[in-house]
Amino acid sequence: MAAFFFASPIDVDVKLEGEELRKQIEIKSDKDKTISCPIYYDGESVAGQVTIRVRDGKKLAHEGIKVEFVGSIELFYDRGHHHEFLSLSQELAAPGEMRQAQTFDFLFKNVEKQFESYQGINVKLRQVLLIQLYPY
Repeated sequence: MAAFFFASPIDVDVKLEGEELRKQIEIKSDKDKTISCPIYYDGESVAGQVTIRVRDGKKLAHEGIKVEFVGSIELFYDRGHHHEFLSLSQELAAPGEMRQAQTFDFLFKNVEKQFESYQGINVKLRQVLLIQLYPY
């Protein structure tokens, strides 16, 4: 219930390198909205920039920032459990404080994507980028 009273003190923006030049696919999000996602093939590198902005001139003390490339399979009869088949991680920042916007570059070189992303009646297989920020 407390989540309704506190807004996130940061904004996170992810920009993929060459995203506008890649073939795009429309996928449904959880709320019947569609989002456009770039297509990456097996062996291609995934690179880009993460920009983190602290709102209202506040400061944010954190225990580190990292980006993860995760591949997971979710079976609809077993929704609470995700089975990870790919997990790559890169540290973007060591523990410290942020008082202004910062941009971090990341690169996952020649990623082996052994499965294609898929969403069907019984299974959802996806590969996503996660930005992890651990506040104090």
